[in-house]
Amino acid sequence: MSPVDALRVAFRAIVANGLRSALTTLGMVIGVGSVIILIAVGQGAQKGVQDQIRALGQNLIFIKPGTAFPGGPEGGGARGAAGSAVTLTAADASAIAGSGIPGVRGVAPQITVDVQAIANGNNQQVTLVGTTPEYPAVRSSGVASGSFITQEDVDRKALTVVLGSTIARTLYPDSDPVGQTLRLALGGGRISLNFRVVGVMASKGGSGNGTQDDYVFVPVSSLQNRIGFVRNPTGQVNVNQINIQTSNGADQTAVESSISQLLLERHASSSPDFTIQSQDDLIGAAGDVSRTLSILLGSIAGISLVVGGIGVMNIMLVSVTERTREIGIRRAVGARRRDVVLQFVTESLALCLGGGLLGIAIGVGVALFLNGHQVGGNDVNTVVQPWSVAVAFAVAGGIGALSGVYPAFRASRLDPITALRNE
Repeated sequence: MSPVDALRVAFRAIVANGLRSALTTLGMVIGVGSVIILIAVGQGAQKGVQDQIRALGQNLIFIKPGTAFPGGPEGGGARGAAGSAVTLTAADASAIAGSGIPGVRGVAPQITVDVQAIANGNNQQVTLVGTTPEYPAVRSSGVASGSFITQEDVDRKALTVVLGSTIARTLYPDSDPVGQTLRLALGGGRISLNFRVVGVMASKGGSGNGTQDDYVFVPVSSLQNRIGFVRNPTGQVNVNQINIQTSNGADQTAVESSISQLLLERHASSSPDFTIQSQDDLIGAAGDVSRTLSILLGSIAGISLVVGGIGVMNIMLVSVTERTREIGIRRAVGARRRDVVLQFVTESLALCLGGGLLGIAIGVGVALFLNGHQVGGNDVNTVVQPWSVAVAFAVAGGIGALSGVYPAFRASRLDPITALRNE
């Protein structure tokens, strides 16, 4: 029996039992479709996180305070959260900028405080960032209108503010915010200051916490002058983070090592009371998590493929039992055992590969439909990977072949005389 003849016989058998074949194939459709959809969701989540990290800027290194120990590391005090120590100051940022470390292109410190922004009868809780004029260049941000904080603003501790694009639209939906007054309140309204809007940042996009479109920016010196808790006992300004941009092609490991040595000397410490992390480290960590998620989701979906394969094997065994007389006639007229094996393996493959093709169409269609839509109040991003389609289809074919081997072998072992006597 040629493969073409085997395919023709398999097609006739599938059509003759249409409903049963359709229900059998449904398991493969669901399995293949699930693999493609879930992997697309996992890959979309990975891309979304990496895009958000890249949107922070290019070639970045972040320095954050270490962990606070209220009773000292040996004093039995409760360990604080990462970044809870007060160990970095604006002076540290100035020292790094003036150190001449090769590869350091720009330095911008920042203080972040949650405040309530009020203007034109509108209000919104926002993240207030106290920083310096270098911030837009370091973080690759642009100004859509007006200007950013200037060195003059820092020197005179000016009450000027620059709005993120989303905040500008929320607070000033029908007017240009530049030149208008914005009130910022914190501490439950105990501290309230009026700022003059001097600029609006260009939109950077992104979602979730930390998008710069939801920030407002003021001179770091203005926070130091008017909000006491950002100053340490020496009168210096505590900062939550120091942003450093390196030159293209710079050895970030060497830059991190030089910065670490400089800060250790400044803090007169033998062990780091700060943490240094590069943008590439963040992207790598996010990628590892997302890859693990994709593997987990793909594995869960793969279970449905295995279940579908078991269903195919079950139906093929039933088919062998029902078609015992047919098998006996084929053997009596000269069909060899390998012809019977080829017939049933081809039928199993046809069921699984047909279900695989339909599953691919449904999986890709659903993944493309979900991309950019909201599910449960959250934006869903999907990325259909060609390799996931190929793997799902190949697994469907492999399961089809394996599911048909045992029923085909059992059919080929039937004695022709016994099979002909079967009713």
